[in-house]
Amino acid sequence: MNKKTAILSEICTELSAGRKSQAAGLLQQSYPFVPIQKEKRQYTPRQMTEVFVRDGFIDRYGGERLVFPGVLRLISYLLPDTFPYHPHGHMEKGHIAFWDLFPTIDHLEPLARGGKDEMENWVCTSMRRNLLKSNWSLEELGWKLHDQGDFTEWDGLLSWFIEYLEIDRNLLKESAYLRRWWNAARPFTV
Repeated sequence: MNKKTAILSEICTELSAGRKSQAAGLLQQSYPFVPIQKEKRQYTPRQMTEVFVRDGFIDRYGGERLVFPGVLRLISYLLPDTFPYHPHGHMEKGHIAFWDLFPTIDHLEPLARGGKDEMENWVCTSMRRNLLKSNWSLEELGWKLHDQGDFTEWDGLLSWFIEYLEIDRNLLKESAYLRRWWNAARPFTV
C-alpha cells in the first residue's frame, strides 16, 4: 500500500469508529486539500523564444528536438493542404507536428502546486508533453528533467525562418503571426 492509500485507509478507520474530527485532523495533517489556483498566463513570443533558445529547442521532459513556432506556421502557410494548421489545435484538422514539435513553456513546479511564474521555473517542452504533464510534478509522473540543449547545435530552424522571410518579405505583410515570431526571433539569430 502506498502512503496516500494508507492515509485514506486510516481515515476510513477513524470514520468507522465515529471519530470524524480525528479523521479530518489526520487528513488535514497528512494529505491536505490544496486548491488549484488558476492564473492567467500569457507570454510574449519574445519571452517564449528566450526560453526556447536558453533550452536549445529541446523538450526538457522528453529530450527531443523541437521546432521554432514560426517555422511550423510558415510551412503550413506555404503548404496548407499537406501541413494543415488549426488555430484551436484540433488533431483531426491539423498536422500532428503541431503537438509533437511545437515548443511551449511549462512550469517545472506547477503553479497550482506552489510554483512561481518566473523564468527560473519555465522550461521548454512540446505541446503534447505540456498537456500530459498538466499540474503533476515530474516525480509523480516518473519523468526526469533533461539537460538543456545547445542552441549553436540545434536552433529549432529559427535561422532558416529568418533567412526565408528575409527573401520573401511579403509574407511578413500578409501574416501578423509570422511577423510577431519574426520580430521575436531576430535578436537570437547567429
